Amino acid sequence: MERFSEALAAAGVRVARFEFGYMAERRRSGRRAPPPKAEMLIPDYLAAVRALVASGPLVIGGKSMGGRIASMVADDLYRTGDIAGLLCLGYPFHPIGKPELLRTAHLETLRAPTLICQGTRDPFGSREDVIGYELSDQIEIFWLEDGDHDLRPRKGVSGFSMGDHLAAMASRVAAWSSALCRL
Repeated sequence: MERFSEALAAAGVRVARFEFGYMAERRRSGRRAPPPKAEMLIPDYLAAVRALVASGPLVIGGKSMGGRIASMVADDLYRTGDIAGLLCLGYPFHPIGKPELLRTAHLETLRAPTLICQGTRDPFGSREDVIGYELSDQIEIFWLEDGDHDLRPRKGVSGFSMGDHLAAMASRVAAWSSALCRL
């Protein structure tokens, strides 16, 4: 998230970060225990958002699980006017190797304007996977060619570097969020 945040800040996007408790524990202990069920993370996410709502138009989001949690609460926050939109970086459309276990039911009816920045070869949802999904027309997907779940392209395959992808992502997010917050 540090590199994503730095790229977004360099593009003029104000970023606030927080860490889920399970991620902090991983960092402290060095053990990679599986994350709790997504629903269990919603209260922590909402508390972080509520602390920022008074600061003006807000786009919520996150990377991977953080984006998934944000997508689960986005419509309620959008309906009350607490947020202007949702940004997901590397959305986990399905578990790796289990494309039949979709995490998209709530994305079919999403009302909050949404931008998903996704690598074309993300194992949690490649372009080939996602193209056939029923998703709300409020969702825009910005594809990063040859990017993986972290948007990282393979060296020498696509002609893009991680820096290229970070700059492209940040530029797209800055334009998209600026347009949202002017509405």
